[in-house]
Amino acid sequence: AFAEELAFVWLTPAQDRLFVEGAGERRRFLDRMTLAHDAAHARAASDYETAMRQRQRLLDERSRDEAWLDALERAMAEAGVAVAAARRSTAGALAAAAVSGEDHAFPAADIALEGELEAALAYAPAADVEDEFAARLKAGRRADAEAGRALVGPHRSDFLVAHRANGRAARLCSTGEQKALLIGLVLANARALALRARAAPLILLFDEIAAHLDEDRRAALYDIVDRLAFPGFMTGADRTLFDAWGDRAQHFTVEAGGVA
Repeated sequence: AFAEELAFVWLTPAQDRLFVEGAGERRRFLDRMTLAHDAAHARAASDYETAMRQRQRLLDERSRDEAWLDALERAMAEAGVAVAAARRSTAGALAAAAVSGEDHAFPAADIALEGELEAALAYAPAADVEDEFAARLKAGRRADAEAGRALVGPHRSDFLVAHRANGRAARLCSTGEQKALLIGLVLANARALALRARAAPLILLFDEIAAHLDEDRRAALYDIVDRLAFPGFMTGADRTLFDAWGDRAQHFTVEAGGVA
């Protein structure tokens, strides 16, 4: 409900290893961006996870309640396809709204979704994909029981990013290139949101964003954020890193439990 009233896009140092961590971190990153576009995405993801856990519990218990398993698999199919469709929509919006500074400080990225449902939605109506997914879940009950988890579904998808200029996968890029790609994706998402009508306002949150950027990239970042015209907060331990903002931003010092 909160996401229907206010949306956030954020970047923190913990996300710097996004491209070299497991697929789960990248899914969560994409889902957070998707939530800013579609508040219903959180409910669909929650419904999918709940139905999946309940189904797995029945499989672990060797339950023969076919009707309940069928109902849970149908719930997984409906929510799972909604999750995959929302991710596809966000990925498309990101691709269409690439943001870079005038000196290309933040490289454009080629993005792709690696997942069976996401791929199927490119060629078939959502209703058909739901039916096929539900049928696969039913056929895979024994395998899922043995594995202790569902072996197919949007919970196994991945968000793939590549540096457009040099064609390298983000995980193979240098640390600096990865940071620039990550900032570029967050800015592209903000740009995509700026291009569409939204009832809920968007707030940008950047923690320690400037610490590892050179002077030119910092200036380019501030110019882009300024043009986006969303309320934004940036934090850092060195006041001089924000000098390029000039009088376009308010500056606050947090010290000894107070703000000045």
